[in-house]
Amino acid sequence: MNKTFPLSCLSFSILLFFYTFYKSEIYWGGDKQSYYFIYYIISGIFFFFSVLTFFFDKTINTYLFIILTSSIFTAYIFETYLTVKYQDEYGNLKISGDIYISLDEKKKLYKNQTGKDYDTRSRFEIYNDLIINNKNIKVIVHPSNYIFNRYNIDLANKIFPLSGISNSKTIFCEEMGYYSIYDSDRFGFNNPDYEWDKQNIKYLLIGDSFTHGACVNRPSDIGSVLRQISNETVLNLGYSGNGPLIELATLKEYIRPNVENIIWFFYEGNDMEDFDTELRSKFLMKYIDEFNFSQNLKKKQNDINSLAELIIENALKEYNSEKDKDKNRNEFNLIKHLKLTNSRSILNKFLPKNYQPQNPSQPKFKKILRISKELSINNNSNFYFVYLPSLRRYKTDYDDSTYEQVKKIIDELDINFIDVHKEVFELETNPLKLFPFESSKHYNIEGYNKIANLINKIISNNQ
Repeated sequence: MNKTFPLSCLSFSILLFFYTFYKSEIYWGGDKQSYYFIYYIISGIFFFFSVLTFFFDKTINTYLFIILTSSIFTAYIFETYLTVKYQDEYGNLKISGDIYISLDEKKKLYKNQTGKDYDTRSRFEIYNDLIINNKNIKVIVHPSNYIFNRYNIDLANKIFPLSGISNSKTIFCEEMGYYSIYDSDRFGFNNPDYEWDKQNIKYLLIGDSFTHGACVNRPSDIGSVLRQISNETVLNLGYSGNGPLIELATLKEYIRPNVENIIWFFYEGNDMEDFDTELRSKFLMKYIDEFNFSQNLKKKQNDINSLAELIIENALKEYNSEKDKDKNRNEFNLIKHLKLTNSRSILNKFLPKNYQPQNPSQPKFKKILRISKELSINNNSNFYFVYLPSLRRYKTDYDDSTYEQVKKIIDELDINFIDVHKEVFELETNPLKLFPFESSKHYNIEGYNKIANLINKIISNNQ
């Protein structure tokens, strides 16, 4: 026991460190470093502990061995209890402790509200079902995928795509009980293609998934509602997963003359986190450092399509491989059990968290907005900044420092500010009703509708 226990602890700590490194830096290509950071800490603490055990006497190590094995045994008893008692047929826990409700609860609510069954298929399950009768069906490919290039796609053409596959039926996302699917335009954005043929553009939208139209179908997204109520041309250049740097790049690449109003959407939930990720791309940094930098992406849509097709092909292979490993989701999953997946999920739900996004006082963020405003002025366009609130604001004790810092930057740059929190959500008796099932990340049809009407009202009154 005097040597066996310390050596076992040391070996485990080393294995945990290398497994964490593999998952974080190799498997995910560094894309989930913040998630795996805690496991680096745990492996470090356990390593330090294992070194100390070499200096303990045999009696102390025996007691430590008993305590450790008892704790492990208890943890697996608890994991077994959660698996048997609370795991649903899809492998998810039926316990809610976070701001989001469980899939089981969503299914019941959706059935009561619509009389229909909740679509529990994954994005690739739908893809496999639909492609049988429609070869033009595609799965959404986010521009942010190209930052880490997880599938090692050959970017020999030296381009960084900022949109998806053009002229295709694109499977987007699900939060309302069904998957949103839209027909992409000639540049891979969520617009009727004929909008690009219009001479004058009333609204040009820049943003992330909220602007893109997650997770509703046209004509319920912000761009479509603006199109309807204004009876004017609207170009929606929003794309899921975008942060401020990709949004600047998109504006530079696809800005049009004769655009009356450029609307920049900022989501307080993760825009600054996405920005930190984008800053790792030396290629994207050219859009900040070189005012006139452009890839001329409008002329390279075939290359964009080809790269996105490769990503879909690799992702589909990965999905099918994982599916083959677990053909029946009702079967006991030994790997998940050994990893204490359900227990860790419970801890993740109930332990205190700091949900506040990262500090927006980042100088490059201010520079991006300054450049965007200059682009708008040079284009003879009005520039508006729209602040979008997150669900956490209405379900937690929310720290408003992000809002205050962003508002300060907007005031310093003298940019038109549209406050969706104060002008829409705060006016509701129950602001949660503007989110699907009062729980999901994005807004529902009513939420998008009210935001579009607010924007149109404010801008119409200003002109």
